[in-house]
Amino acid sequence: MSKASAPVVRKAASVSLDSALLDEARALDVDVSSACERGLAEQVAETRAERWRRENAEAIASFNDYVERNGLPLARYRPF
Repeated sequence: MSKASAPVVRKAASVSLDSALLDEARALDVDVSSACERGLAEQVAETRAERWRRENAEAIASFNDYVERNGLPLARYRPF
């Protein structure tokens, strides 16, 4: 049995877009709201990932240094 996902709550937002691009999108029957939402979702994911990399850079560098000095912690269990 699968869980139904929660309904998405929509909120109006005012955005400014390149007028030529908007005209072309409308001429092609592009759903501008959906296209903007997809683009915004991609930007949010990219920004979240970059923030995570910055916040964890010290730990990643520390682990990479450990691996360089000591090898992979479970390397002896690797079958190859």
